[in-house]
Amino acid sequence: MAVQAPARRKRVSWLTVREWLEGYFFASPFIIGFLVFTAFPMLYSIWLSFQKWDLLSPPIFVGLQNFVKVFTDPDANLSLYNSAYYTFLAVPFQLVIAFVLALALSQPLKFRDLYRAGFYLPIIVPIVASAVVWQRVFHPEVGILNNVLGWVGIPPQNWLFDANLAKPAFIFMSFWMIGRQMVIFIAGLGNIPQSMYEAASIDGANNWHQFRKITLPMISPSIFFNLVIGIIGSFQVFTTAFVATNGGPQNATLFYVLYLYRNAFEYFKMGYASALAWMLFIIVLVLTMIQFRVAKAFVYYEVEEAR
Repeated sequence: MAVQAPARRKRVSWLTVREWLEGYFFASPFIIGFLVFTAFPMLYSIWLSFQKWDLLSPPIFVGLQNFVKVFTDPDANLSLYNSAYYTFLAVPFQLVIAFVLALALSQPLKFRDLYRAGFYLPIIVPIVASAVVWQRVFHPEVGILNNVLGWVGIPPQNWLFDANLAKPAFIFMSFWMIGRQMVIFIAGLGNIPQSMYEAASIDGANNWHQFRKITLPMISPSIFFNLVIGIIGSFQVFTTAFVATNGGPQNATLFYVLYLYRNAFEYFKMGYASALAWMLFIIVLVLTMIQFRVAKAFVYYEVEEAR
């Protein structure tokens, strides 16, 4: 029986090596930036989460003490509750409002592009400026919102100065930033072939049936994307709370990232702040994995047949 000789190892040509080097050279700004500004801070924060450090004295190794403290710290639990309350109420309303706007602005309306630009414009306004404006809108004495409510006989509310109304006020404030979600929905609606609606109409399907059987399944990837990004972003709300209320009243708007910021840059507990950051990463990661798991049964991806 003849023994087959082992295959020769294919030598890499100098031209291939040169292409690799050129590719890494042109990608080096991103690679260096990622390693210096993303990878290294993340690895350093992992090490720091096991330390006790106040920026002045040398770090002291404390093991899992910082992570244990996260579960027993009442302020950490309160801040997580505030963030979860904000997330699971604000994000669904944002998606519904953005989707309704996208449906309306996908119709052949006069000045449609102007309306689209108007709803998207708040996205490019600096978030600090937006927070200051909304702080003025919610002012209990001279706020525009209370003036409007007074027209229908509703008495003035304290809004950002009332612990029961502060979080709903922030949820209402978040609707100002739905332009990005609206644009994604508009793009998804524009990719639905009109021939599907025409065929359904010929078969006798009314508008509701077309919406339920065609629009929703075809737009489900956009809904899923906006849902994932919305939950991740809402757990990181910081600037508006820092500028408008600084966590008040009575810690009603003490969101998780604001509490993390306080521990790091006001209390100088860098190790505990790092532990808080990684706990937030784990929470967001678990929620995202659950969404991907559930989405398999609801999200429709069109697969083109190979020609």
